[in-house]
Amino acid sequence: MNSYFADLHIHIGQTTSGKPVKITASRSLTLENILVEASEHKGIDIVGIIDCHVPEVLLTLKKLVETGECMELETGGIRFLDTTLILGTELEIYDEACKGPIHVLAFMPSLEKMEEFSTWLSKRLTNINLSSQRIYEKGITLQKVVKSLGGLFIPAHIFTPHKSLYGSGVVKSLEEVFDGSLIDAVELGLSSDTMMADQIDELQHYTFLTNSDAHSLPKIGREYQKLLLEEPSFLELKKALAEEGGRRIQANYGLNPYLGKYYETTCEKCGLKPNGQQECENCGSTRFVKGVSKRLKELSEGIKGSRVRPPYIHQVPLQFIPGIGPRTLDKLKDMFGTEMNILHEVPKHELQKVVTEKIADYIAAAREGRLQVNSGGGGTYGKVTGI
Repeated sequence: MNSYFADLHIHIGQTTSGKPVKITASRSLTLENILVEASEHKGIDIVGIIDCHVPEVLLTLKKLVETGECMELETGGIRFLDTTLILGTELEIYDEACKGPIHVLAFMPSLEKMEEFSTWLSKRLTNINLSSQRIYEKGITLQKVVKSLGGLFIPAHIFTPHKSLYGSGVVKSLEEVFDGSLIDAVELGLSSDTMMADQIDELQHYTFLTNSDAHSLPKIGREYQKLLLEEPSFLELKKALAEEGGRRIQANYGLNPYLGKYYETTCEKCGLKPNGQQECENCGSTRFVKGVSKRLKELSEGIKGSRVRPPYIHQVPLQFIPGIGPRTLDKLKDMFGTEMNILHEVPKHELQKVVTEKIADYIAAAREGRLQVNSGGGGTYGKVTGI
């Protein structure tokens, strides 16, 4: 078996013909651009593109297979150069049981199954051509349909405020919303890590995923995991999530939670972090965006879980590192190839042939989890402050 890097939450900004898909995403996030970026620039072996339910996206994929630019694998997924695409969708659940909104990911093994799923969804969405649409169906019904098609069901960014399983502040247990036996894994989100999530006892049953939720090409791979598989395919991914036959997640690479946009509680109006007051000392507002750190304290049983987890490495994306702008990043990739290679493999003395010693020190510290950061909150990312 071999190791493969996977980022399973990437949005499409617009279709090949220029129609919007994810409204808040970059227009450069076309299906074709994502595949090229992942394979040739990022070095990501498996990408989950989560707007594949859109009819035009499906049509584009079929054409790419017909022309030979892509190849559909018998074991699930679509191969483009060195990258396998896993067909996915992100949906928003808000039924009488779930008290949402809650975002979830569903992945299908083949174009045929995603077409069937898209047809089923089209009768339950306001607009099948857009991303992250609210589905007018019960959450458990959605789970059963996903499973009947051979798919994977994964609650998305489970602690993020506003649109996640625990982030709303209403749901205390996933069993209030879902059938726990029909969940294949959970996605942690940018403001939490394994140590934080492991405080919740009911999550002991599930594999943790760390994905980028990319809304632009540079954000692809800001969080990812390393998988031990026979090959990069849907079937092998499914086995890894279930830890079958030696397949497994070897490591999660994610932002230090302090860098996430929702780690700390912040004032909804001015963004100041409160010091325990009921009213913002800066603007007087009484409305706050509850941080993931505070929400986890409310949910925590106070003990760390007993399940043996893969290491969670506080990886800092190259774009977060002081001194690395687009031109410097291009120089690094021209010399060393993909971002995964730069982050994981290139020795410091080789990096110094392209960048200053200080930047090389930052990259080395990033791969070792030694960077100092200030925490983010209220929709604003944290920042790297030093080593």
